[in-house]
Amino acid sequence: MKKRYIMSLEDIIESMTRIDSYTDNLDYDNFHQNQLVVDAVIRNLEIIGEASKNVPEEIRNKYNKIPWRKMISLRNILIHEYFGVDDSIVWEIIKTDLPGVKPFIIKVIQEENQ
Repeated sequence: MKKRYIMSLEDIIESMTRIDSYTDNLDYDNFHQNQLVVDAVIRNLEIIGEASKNVPEEIRNKYNKIPWRKMISLRNILIHEYFGVDDSIVWEIIKTDLPGVKPFIIKVIQEENQ
């Protein structure tokens, strides 16, 4: 049986992949003007944060190059301040931060599945 937190890590990868597919051919202006895409991206960022909370602390400490706390904190901000979320910050996160995190999450899954 698969470890529960591996499923959470896979959820993170799935959400990152969805965000990529939603925004791949968009520039910021197209993103900002498409509320459906903005909402879908925000929902997947929430999933990333929630799934990050489900990864045991010892695993988060072991793989400390991953910004677990930031991912969890972002989820809390998105949930509690939804209507005050700045699209430009969301865009910066998905285009600058997420691409660098994804390979590390994949590595954790590979190493922890052995």
